[in-house]
Amino acid sequence: MSGGRLLGVHPADDGGLPMAVRRAAAAGARALQCFTAPPTYYNEKVGFAAKKVEALHAALDAVGIAPRQVLVHAAYVLNTASPDETKALRARAGLAKEYERTTAAGAYGCCFHPGSAGDGDPTDAAVRVGTAIRHALESVPETAAGARLLIENTAGAGRTMGRTAEEIALMLAQVPAALRHRTGYGLDTCHLHAAGHDLVSSPAAVTALLDRFTAVIGEPPTFFHLNDSQHAAGSNKDRHALLGEGTIGAEPFRWLLADARTIGVPCILETPSERAQVVEDDPSPDPADVRMLALLEGFLTA
Repeated sequence: MSGGRLLGVHPADDGGLPMAVRRAAAAGARALQCFTAPPTYYNEKVGFAAKKVEALHAALDAVGIAPRQVLVHAAYVLNTASPDETKALRARAGLAKEYERTTAAGAYGCCFHPGSAGDGDPTDAAVRVGTAIRHALESVPETAAGARLLIENTAGAGRTMGRTAEEIALMLAQVPAALRHRTGYGLDTCHLHAAGHDLVSSPAAVTALLDRFTAVIGEPPTFFHLNDSQHAAGSNKDRHALLGEGTIGAEPFRWLLADARTIGVPCILETPSERAQVVEDDPSPDPADVRMLALLEGFLTA
């Protein structure tokens, strides 16, 4: 049905990660994104217990989703680009723990927002992000599963780093060649649009955009976040909308999924939920996730 695309969602994890897995599968997802710790804390001392790994793997096995089809999202508070040394060091420690938990879970990888340069120099900020990546990779031994630590592009508000291919390339250039295969980057469509990249004028524009990131960074994206935008192109505002209900519109997602670079990598919806509350023992999917996945599947089968 999906033509090799790993279409997924970031479901509510009320009731634990096994319930999140069940909700994702019930929505029709072949992949999912999750947090391994509360995303509003640094969690620099939080591990991932073996019993939690076992419960997660049992839930994945029951629904036919492999651990390698799971993308972990790091905490939002980590600012590895910060010119404040105390904050940057704490974020670096938090990122290493995120990667440790991701590796323990046997997941595909962990994506993270690089953070803001604040009133500091952007080049120095990019180097700090790259140094944090290197620290995490050197702190966590590589396993056969080969989890990757992945930069997510940003919308550009508040001097956030990662809005351009050049900034991401500079961050990744700080990683030694021997470790480079353990890292990479992914693209969020809302962030691209908000940062002023052209996703909406034509299929050729989408191809050209992916070509540019691939050429400048030296490799294609390793995941995609599929989100429409509440705000206009170039607004620098990171506010997601349901596909087809924002300023990107539905067709650019058809064009994006037609590109072979979306095959075999997680393509995750982070669109708004329809349910205001989730009951912990309710494995039913969010109705909006069901609709959005059906829309994307329709693009691939039309």
